[in-house]
Amino acid sequence: MRVLFAGSPAIAVPALLEIAARHEIVGVLTNPESAQGRGKEILPTAVEAAAREKLGAGLPILKPGRLDAAARAAVAALAPDILVAFAYGKIFGPKFLALFPRGGINVHPSLLPRHRGSSPIQQAILDRDAETGVSVQALALEMDSGDLYAAERFPLSGEESAAALSERCAAIGARLAASVLDDIQAGRAAPRPQEGTPTYCRKIAKEDGRIDWAEPAAAISAKIRAFDPWPQAYTFLGGKRLNLLDAALVEASAAGQPPGEPAGRALPNPPPGTIIGMDKARGIVVTTGEGCLALRKLQFAAKKALSYKEFANGLRGLAGMRFADEP
Repeated sequence: MRVLFAGSPAIAVPALLEIAARHEIVGVLTNPESAQGRGKEILPTAVEAAAREKLGAGLPILKPGRLDAAARAAVAALAPDILVAFAYGKIFGPKFLALFPRGGINVHPSLLPRHRGSSPIQQAILDRDAETGVSVQALALEMDSGDLYAAERFPLSGEESAAALSERCAAIGARLAASVLDDIQAGRAAPRPQEGTPTYCRKIAKEDGRIDWAEPAAAISAKIRAFDPWPQAYTFLGGKRLNLLDAALVEASAAGQPPGEPAGRALPNPPPGTIIGMDKARGIVVTTGEGCLALRKLQFAAKKALSYKEFANGLRGLAGMRFADEP
């Protein structure tokens, strides 16, 4: 089939390439170039970069700011049979969907109808779900409400970061999307309605990464994992922003034991966000609203990331310091 592929971030790249190996990609629809990284360099999306490198310089790549009449005319000129979307980032209206004789499919990294919306991978981690998966749905006018062509589930260990989970979902999504296209082309596809009560997730903002130490340790740990690599969980120490890149829960029996000190002796009843010691095997131990957290990898803004041992070596009098919500 003649496929128009719509996607922007790196998670969509494996699907683009897998589909290109089995069907004809007549064009790519992606977001315009944007400022990225610390240097704010203007760069194309990961999907555009991959399409240019792997599929040839002559492949039409459309980057409209809006899916208006001009964008629809450009798509119609490519005469696509079907639309495949994976993390494109814009809503498709009825006039746009009418351009595709065989409709469209969307790859969504959750078990629909759970976590409809723009941040399903992060939400699964934040909610500490026992499992997640990838769904391929028919594109519909209501967000993520289309009938399901395929879904694949897998358990979560409770230690996954969004970066690692995205890689896994990217690989599964590529395989499922290509298989669904094969089934549609062969006339054997049998979509079914979504079952269950929908839940929703919203677009993540940069400010969502700020840590509230009054929350339970398990919730803070989930936030650190969910916001890796973006926007990164962060707190403040000595007026400076400190990114928290890796952490682990501390068992109740082990919490509050700075080296050489029994629990609670050196720092009785410390408030949330207080560093109570550095455990050489676990990390920098911090109190929270419920339980303790061991920070294992940290990074001051604009500095290199450090292991907890390197970080502790650079600060004197670590025990007793307290993280702040603001500079």
